[in-house]
Order: sequence, then C-alpha cells, then structure tokens
Amino acid sequence: MSTNVQTVRDAVLVPGASREPSRLANIWRAFTKRKVAVGALVLLMIIILACLLAPVVSPYDPVNGNVQDRLLKVGSAGHLLGTDEQGRDLLSRILYGGRLSLLSGILPVILAVVIGGGLGVIAGYFGRWINTIIMRSLDIVFSFPAILLAIGISAALGPGISNIIISATVVFIPPIARIAESAVKEVRKEEFIEAAQSSGAGNLLIIRSHILSNIFSKVFVFSTSQIGVCLMLASGLSFLGLGVSPPTPEWGFMLNNLKQLIFINPLVTIVPGVFIFLTSLSLNLVSDALSDALEIKR
Repeated sequence: MSTNVQTVRDAVLVPGASREPSRLANIWRAFTKRKVAVGALVLLMIIILACLLAPVVSPYDPVNGNVQDRLLKVGSAGHLLGTDEQGRDLLSRILYGGRLSLLSGILPVILAVVIGGGLGVIAGYFGRWINTIIMRSLDIVFSFPAILLAIGISAALGPGISNIIISATVVFIPPIARIAESAVKEVRKEEFIEAAQSSGAGNLLIIRSHILSNIFSKVFVFSTSQIGVCLMLASGLSFLGLGVSPPTPEWGFMLNNLKQLIFINPLVTIVPGVFIFLTSLSLNLVSDALSDALEIKR
C-alpha cells in the first residue's frame, strides 16, 4: 500500500517540480528571440550597474568643479560628456544623478504594486460593496490627469525626492489596482477556487496560494511597463523644481539647470535627456518582450 502511495507521489510531484524550470527556460527563450529587447536589457543593466557603482567608476567629484574646465564640449579630453557652467564633470553627475532618478522611477511603482495590488486583490476577491467602495474611490484619483495630480501633490508637500516618490506612488496606485482587480475576477471564476472553498480553505490561504500566483504575471508585466513612465514623470517634476536641491545631481534637475546653455553648448544640454530617454525606452522594450514571452494580452 505504501509503495503505491509513493509511486503516485513520484508521478505527480516530480513532473510538477521539473516543469517549472522548463517554463522559465521557455520564457527566456521566447524573450531572447527579440534581439532588440535583449540589447535593451543589456543597456539597462549597464546603466543601473554604472549608477550603483558611481563612487567606484566616477572619475570626478559630482558636486565640486574646476572653473578652468567650465563649458567643455562632449568628447573633451578627461571629460567624456563635457562639463557644465561650473566646470563639473557631467559623466560623474550623470552617474550619481542616475541613482536618484532610478530610485524615483522604481520605488514608486514597487510601493504602488504593494498598495494598489493589495487593494485590487481585496476588491476583486470579495466583490460586492467592498469592490464598490475601493474601486470607486480609486476612480476619483484616476479621473485626474496623472501629471497634474503629481504636480499638485508635490507642490503641496514641497520640494524633495521623498515627496516626488509619494506623489508618483499615488498616481500609479489606481491603474495597478485596476489590473489586479480585473485579473482576480478572472481567476475567481475558476473551478479550483470553488474546490478550495469547498475543502474548507480560508480566504487568506486561497488568496496566498491560488490568487496571487495566478495574477502575478499580469501585474508584474504591467508594473514593469510603468517604471519608464514613472521615471519620466519624476524627472519632469525635478525639471519643474519640485525635486532635489542644488548642487545634488539628478537627471531632471540637471536638464533644467543646463537648458540655459542650449545656444552655447547644445550637446552638453541634452546629455541628461538622452539618459532619461534611453532608460525609459529600454524599460518599455523589456516590458513588451516580457509581455510576449508570458503570452499576456494587453
């Protein structure tokens, strides 16, 4: 009898355990078919690693400059990306500023996934009046244009990178909650949910074991697509003077600070904008490739 039980366990558990690596391998294989997305992923990793290792790879101090080296052009000896009006090396400021820019682009989305995803799961699973209260409340926030809402919240809270993160988080909670709620409603109709309820499983166990695992892909792919948008939103707020205070480097603030040099040294002026564009574009390309690899219909 015990031998038969062990045989059944081996037949059920072992194939299940071996399927997961093959599924991940299939996803990676599908992702690598898009060469542009692979290139975007490599570029994105290079930018992230360079910014994280800024104290190691940065050639100069990002705050203090040399007046004798002011307004050097892109490609100048010793200053690959040139210098600003105070003689500060732009490559060093880009690397250090990227840390704050990436933080303000990634952290709000993570917080929005936790808060908005949690609200969406609760609304989609329990439904009825709970769904009505949560989703209609989020619709009020969602009805405001994202950029105007972010500007309003940041202006009310005052300048600062932490306030930008708060305002961006509020902006991205409603759309992520909608995705989560819609995905939960689809899973909620499946027979295995009814079977789990019939077996006496509690709501928390069902959500943790069945709901979250089945909606993760959709929420993850949508969230990755929002990081690039959030990066541009945060940079825009810094451009308007609602972000860091000088002389702290940050891509949006640097773009605003360098705009006065557009007729003197135009290539230096657009350096921060190029990094914002390349990072956002890479994030979008990676997100689209992940969506195709996971076979998720937008």
